[in-house]
Amino acid sequence: MMRKLIALFTSVSMSLLLVNPANALSVPSSFKKLASAPALAKPGILVIDPESQSEIFSSQAEVPRAPASILKLISSVTAITAYGADKTFKTTINSTEDPNTFLLLGEYDPWLTTSAKEAKSLNRALSTKLIGTLTQSGIDLSTATIKFNGLFEKDISNLRTFYGKKIHFERATKQDVAGYLNKIQVAEINSPPLSEIIGFTLLWSDNTLADRLARNAADEIGFTRDSAGMNKAFALTLKGLDVYSTGLSVKDGNGLSHDDRVSARTMAELLWKIRIEPQFQAIYDGLPVAGVSGTLKKRFKKYGKSAKGLIKAKTGWINTSVTLAGYVEVGNNEYIFAVIANHVNPTEKSRDQARNLIDKMLATIAKPAQAA
Repeated sequence: MMRKLIALFTSVSMSLLLVNPANALSVPSSFKKLASAPALAKPGILVIDPESQSEIFSSQAEVPRAPASILKLISSVTAITAYGADKTFKTTINSTEDPNTFLLLGEYDPWLTTSAKEAKSLNRALSTKLIGTLTQSGIDLSTATIKFNGLFEKDISNLRTFYGKKIHFERATKQDVAGYLNKIQVAEINSPPLSEIIGFTLLWSDNTLADRLARNAADEIGFTRDSAGMNKAFALTLKGLDVYSTGLSVKDGNGLSHDDRVSARTMAELLWKIRIEPQFQAIYDGLPVAGVSGTLKKRFKKYGKSAKGLIKAKTGWINTSVTLAGYVEVGNNEYIFAVIANHVNPTEKSRDQARNLIDKMLATIAKPAQAA
């Protein structure tokens, strides 16, 4: 089990890390040697000891880089900031004054499904259940039109695939919806809490969920649902948390774009805030554990195996980037780290080599807690 941070830092500004780095602590020479390995191609690295409020290792930490999936941490924080961890997304089916027209209205539930199996095993909202209530009422949907608003296009595509030509789906604007004065809700479904969705997103690095959460959050905050809106939402969120964000620029909410840019410092400072702010507990809890769960289950078993079970972190990779950001247990303390190697040779062999180096590097500082 990862231990809780010993000190309380809520009142401590992250700016202390920038102006008063302590020199008493340091990583071992083996850490530094691995960090400078050619296969990592001069990565951005920052390691923080929150208890002493000090940086114990920093290398090009302010350089904006392609972060790959560790960007999902920013999406998750922004979503919780916008909605709160208990937020659920509602989708309804409604009748109208036209007996052949029905309204499928949603709040852009990021986790809708047409699969009954997924709905049961993963606690997802089943969109076909809504339409099923109409057929159970004896309505002949072959002569009806279902107009929709507030659903992702892919979810409508899934419904069209599920029903084939049996049902006609038609997009409606908010103005179109408002024009139906006598709409009556027939049935509703709800997503699990946002905290649960985020836990799954981080554990398995779900790209679709992360991007949808980021776009939803941007809209909720008052920006557009595109990359411009996400940039504004991310920047505003980080500013509100007093997290360094110079150079931040994103094209998506999941880190798949090679044009995304985030620095190791931004990620490390954000991880500190995640750890000390209670509303972000679901993010910490959702992170994979080294050699145990999620996207880290197969790592730290051959390389850096002494760190197995001592690291909770978000993984990431795209063609030329290999990244890892999270927490490493160091005795009775917990360090925060962010590693962004974004000039890795674009081959799976090279990416594996980079992962192995990062795992071995972190193993040089990971230590199990001492018995009381």
